[in-house]
Amino acid sequence: MTGDSEGFSFDSAGATDTGRVRDHNEDSFLTLPSAGVWMVADGMGGHHAGDVASQILAEELETVGVPVSAQDLRARVSERVTRAHNRIQTHSDQLGHATVGTTLAALMIHESGFTCLWAGDSRIYLLRKGRLSRLTTDHSEVQELLSAGSIDAEEARHWPRKNVITRAIGIYRTPRTEMVTGMVDDGDSFLLCSDGLTEHLEDDEIAELLGDGNAETSARAMIAETLARGARDNVTVVVVRCRANGGEPGGSR
Repeated sequence: MTGDSEGFSFDSAGATDTGRVRDHNEDSFLTLPSAGVWMVADGMGGHHAGDVASQILAEELETVGVPVSAQDLRARVSERVTRAHNRIQTHSDQLGHATVGTTLAALMIHESGFTCLWAGDSRIYLLRKGRLSRLTTDHSEVQELLSAGSIDAEEARHWPRKNVITRAIGIYRTPRTEMVTGMVDDGDSFLLCSDGLTEHLEDDEIAELLGDGNAETSARAMIAETLARGARDNVTVVVVRCRANGGEPGGSR
């Protein structure tokens, strides 16, 4: 899906798959280049719970409209995250106070600035001039142990509670999110993904697939590679390629 802001044009695409093991898909995604908003959400709670939670988040963000500034865009998205949070909690009450929630990984771009807003272990990456960097830090028990130096990266890969997250939309009294901002460069490619992707692909493999082809081709290639490796979880990706208006197609990678 293509779209434009005042400073950049976007080629973006999303793809999702239930995977090889799960019997339903609790992930949702949103590509809304006209507003400068993209999102991946990984629900939790099982049938009629996790899938509903992530869908509620996508439904709310889809109503963001057209912002007039980066601050306005962040305010609109934050307001809709809060509305989704409240709707998810109401759904939980209807299910007898069941645990219902969803991760959030949202990318916002207005003119030449970007904002990442997230909760949980869905991630946002940036590929710039061939170098991949992760813009988000997982809200998870295993990340806390890594950050504290209690375990190393190899232990983290096999940690028995590595899928336990410490933040989510719909779980706590209020949404607990984190935010980072930066500037967009011509040729930047962003990747939003659920942990179903990063369970199977290393950063160098993600960089190679993210840097190849258009957004649709890259998104589908990442899903296909994850499925080929067993896809133990739902897997969802959104790819956003940015080109400065007036620049050459493709930009730097």
